[in-house]
Amino acid sequence: MRILFLERGRLWSYGLPDGLRDLGHEVKVSGPVEQRRLIRLLTSFEPDLLVSVGWGPDHTKAKQRMVRRLATRFHIPLVYWSTEDPNFTDVFTLPLLRRMKPDHTFTISEKTAKRFKKMGYAADYLDYAFHPRVHFRTKFRAKYRTDIAVIANAYPDVLRKYPKLYRRQSLRILVRPLLKQGYRIDFYGRNWSRMKPFLGRSIPKSSIKRCIPYKKANQVFSSAKIVLGLQNYTDMLTQRTFETLGSEGFFLTSDTPAVRALLKPGRDVVVSSSPLQTLAKVRYYLKHDKERERIRRNGRKAIAKHNYTERAKSMLNILRKKGLLK
Repeated sequence: MRILFLERGRLWSYGLPDGLRDLGHEVKVSGPVEQRRLIRLLTSFEPDLLVSVGWGPDHTKAKQRMVRRLATRFHIPLVYWSTEDPNFTDVFTLPLLRRMKPDHTFTISEKTAKRFKKMGYAADYLDYAFHPRVHFRTKFRAKYRTDIAVIANAYPDVLRKYPKLYRRQSLRILVRPLLKQGYRIDFYGRNWSRMKPFLGRSIPKSSIKRCIPYKKANQVFSSAKIVLGLQNYTDMLTQRTFETLGSEGFFLTSDTPAVRALLKPGRDVVVSSSPLQTLAKVRYYLKHDKERERIRRNGRKAIAKHNYTERAKSMLNILRKKGLLK
């Protein structure tokens, strides 16, 4: 089967497309979603399935409508994988569904999938995962040597606009106490220089690193002694959770029901529910190398089945049952 991802070739050209390739399908990534380019691809590649993902520069109102027109014109099923639920469901996902009218929608939020079904949309739950060819343990890299690392964008505007988002609590528990006590944390991602209102102090400029290419993130996961894992919700796991554990990184994250549903604290992962716990656990595990090694190896084993090959298989099985694919 031929599958075309409507993606510029950055984040979403990895992971799920790789999983589909593992199953023997031919997958292409479109590049910028422009009408002439898409018509050429639809004519030459003749895909059996179109997949749109997330929220990026090509998800304008006009382009969403254009994608629907071309999918209808060329008689190709159109699938949307929503990765911004549930926080942005009302402001982004639902308007997109009304404009793009995908033949089926997948979402990382199980509750949102149920909500969509009640509203009459064809929808199912499809969570994040990791891919073994992208997220794997690498050799130690001296340039990424650090006791503690964070790989994530800061999202200060989102935090300000949505004060009830659990990510604020996760920052308060995991990052703020360590900065206050003078621990050095290397931050890879955008806008960490704007986080003083949420962290109580400015991050030293020397600790703010450039954004790291997606396929090199595993080098940081493999070289940092501790990777801090921010969580956005208590009942869902972030994409970085799967990617860090898939790369055998030692993961210290918030103590949430979603974390405990998949991982056993102290065996697969280390969790904290308060600033004092964070400080105590960082002090302990920085001194106990063998304990860190044991936990990081167990973490990888615990999520082994949560890979994008299995996610791709699940997605295609659902689409076949719905009669969208042969």
